[in-house]
Amino acid sequence: MAWLLAVVLSAVAAGCYAKDLDFPAGFKFGAATASYQVEGAWNVSDKGVNIWDKFVHDNPSVIKDLSNGDVACDSYHNWERDIEMAAELGLDYYRLSLSWARILPTGLPNKISEDGVKYYNNLIDGLVAKGIDCMVTIYHWDLPLPLQELGGWTNPLIADWFEDYARVVYTLFGDRVKLWLTINEPIVVCDATYNSGVTAPGYLSPDLGAYICNKHVLLAHAKAWRLYDKEFRSKFNGRVSLANHLLWIEAASDKYEDLAELARQNAVGRYSHPIFSKEGGWPPGIEEAIAKACIEKGYPKSNFPSFTLEEIELVRGTYDYYGMNHYTSRLIRDALPGENLTVWPFGDCPDLHGKMETAENWSESVVYWFYLNPEGIRKQMAWLKQQYGDLEIMITENGMPTYAGLNDTTRIDFYKSYLEQVLLSIKEDGVNVTHYTAWTLMDNFEWGDGYTTKFGLYEVDFEDPKRTRTPRESAYYYASIIKNHSLDVPANYTDITLS
Repeated sequence: MAWLLAVVLSAVAAGCYAKDLDFPAGFKFGAATASYQVEGAWNVSDKGVNIWDKFVHDNPSVIKDLSNGDVACDSYHNWERDIEMAAELGLDYYRLSLSWARILPTGLPNKISEDGVKYYNNLIDGLVAKGIDCMVTIYHWDLPLPLQELGGWTNPLIADWFEDYARVVYTLFGDRVKLWLTINEPIVVCDATYNSGVTAPGYLSPDLGAYICNKHVLLAHAKAWRLYDKEFRSKFNGRVSLANHLLWIEAASDKYEDLAELARQNAVGRYSHPIFSKEGGWPPGIEEAIAKACIEKGYPKSNFPSFTLEEIELVRGTYDYYGMNHYTSRLIRDALPGENLTVWPFGDCPDLHGKMETAENWSESVVYWFYLNPEGIRKQMAWLKQQYGDLEIMITENGMPTYAGLNDTTRIDFYKSYLEQVLLSIKEDGVNVTHYTAWTLMDNFEWGDGYTTKFGLYEVDFEDPKRTRTPRESAYYYASIIKNHSLDVPANYTDITLS
C-alpha cells in the first residue's frame, strides 16, 4: 500500500527532522477517567444499580484481585481533590464520564436524581472555575441494570432510551460542556463483551449479540448526535462524537496485506465507516466475510444485521471530530489448519481466520494484551486520514500500565515516544491532530485487572480510607510538557510544584 509505505519511509527519515518538539499553537492536553472506575459511592443516595455493580458482586472471581468499584477512588466524595489534580497538571481539559444510573436511577427520564446531578454540577463548575474545559462521555460501559434486563444493547429500543438520556444531560450540563463523547469504545461494549462473557453484563453471544450490539450503538450514537445538532447546537455551540478503541493491525508479511486491511475494517471500520465515510453503511468486504463465517459455523444465513437506506442516512456524517483511543498494535497472518484462535478483539480474529502476533521488537507491558509500538499510533492516524479524509482527530485515551510506585520512568518513556509519533503525524503526515488525552489522571479500578495494574499519573492509596492521591514522576513530566507546550522539557522537570 502506497500510503503505508509513505508513512514508513517518513518514519525512517524521522531522525532528520531536526527534532522540532514543539506542539502547534492551539494543541490541547488533557487527562481522563471514567465513572465506574473512580466514583465509588455505588449505592449512595438514590443511584440506580448498573451492570458493573451487579457483575462484580455476583462474579467476584472474574476480577483478578477479587475487587470491585464500590469505593474505587471515591471521587464522589473527593471531587475537589480531583479538580486540584487537574489544575496542578495544568490540563487544558479533563475528560470525565457520567454514570447513567446515577443521573437516571431507572435508566429512563421519569426520575432525575437531584444528588447525582449535584455531584456532576459541582465537578463541572469546579473545573470551569479553574479554567479547565470538560470533555464529557455520556456512556462508559455502566448501563443501568433495568435496561440490561430488557436486553440492553441488543434491544433496538436502546437507541431511543439513549437519546432520551442524552437529552437530559445536554439540558443539564450543555451550557458548560462544549466537547461530548456519546459512547466510549463500542468495540468493547459489543465485541469484547459478547465474545468473551467476562465483562459486564457477563453474557456470552459471540455469533449474534456482538453484531446486533454493533448496529445498535451506531444508531444510538447517531440519534444522540442528531438530537444535539437539532436542539442544542445553536444554543450551546458544542461538538459531539464518539470514542473508538483503535488496535493498529498490520500484515505479518506482504502476502497478508489484504487480510490486514480486512482486519482493520473489522476492528475500526465496523464502528467508523458508517459514520465517517462519504457513502456510509458497513465497510467494504465485512458483510461478505462475516456472512461466510456464519455459514461455516452452521447458520443458515448471516447473523450480521443490515442497514436500511434510512438508517444509513441517519448514521452517516454524525460527527464533529474523530475520538481515538489507542494503546497497542498487532501483526496478523492466516491461521494454520487446526490452530487455536483466541477471542476477538484482544486475541485473534477467528471470523477472518486470522492469527494475531506481536513483533519481536515490541516491548511487553505488565498486562498480557499490551505491547509497546509507538509507531502504531502514527500509522493508525495515517490510515484514518486515508480512509475518511482530513478529519480532526482528538486522541481521547493513550497511556501505559505499570505496577505500583512513584518512580515510573517506563511511563515517562511511553509518553515521550508516543507523543513524538503524534508530532510526526502532525508535522510530517499532515494529520489534523488537535487534542491528546492521557489515560489516566489517577489509578483506578481497571476492570478485569481490578487494582493490580496502574495507569495513573497520580498514585492512589486504596488502603487509605481517604484514597490519598500522590503525583508520580510521570505527573511532573506531563505537567512540564503542558507548561512548555513541547517535548523539549527541562532536565529538572520534577522541580515543578504540583501540590
